[in-house]
Amino acid sequence: MDRVFNSEEKAKLTQLVNEGLTVMQEVDDLNEGLNDTIKAIADEMQIKPTVLKKAVRTAYKADFDKTSDDYATLENILATVGKI
Repeated sequence: MDRVFNSEEKAKLTQLVNEGLTVMQEVDDLNEGLNDTIKAIADEMQIKPTVLKKAVRTAYKADFDKTSDDYATLENILATVGKI
């Protein structure tokens, strides 16, 4: 059964959805700009864009220790199976 919203609830939902759409569009625009900047710097410095993006994301999340541990585990696995 569908819920029927009163006029106050409808107004709140409408405002939420409209503001949410605006915020999500702004986030998309900012991410697109960041990706363009990353690509430009990557080309200029001859670094893979994925590496720069990973550096930005790791710095943002402040989880270098976790990332470092993950890579150490990966290296150990690959060494164990003779792939490095």
